[in-house]
Amino acid sequence: MILFSERLRELRIEKQISQSELAKILGVSQRSISSWETGYREPDYEMLEQLADFFDVTMGYLLGTED
Repeated sequence: MILFSERLRELRIEKQISQSELAKILGVSQRSISSWETGYREPDYEMLEQLADFFDVTMGYLLGTED
């Protein structure tokens, strides 16, 4: 099973955007994005929804529970 942190980093790199760019789009700090990608922290439910919408994937895919 793929971890959320790995999936987020993979999706961000596929879109060719930096952590800073993603942070600006979502209205969070770059440090938040970094923390999520390293697995140190996880976003709340509403932010997970925003991430799934932004990357045009399901929340299950983002969380690594489906392919």
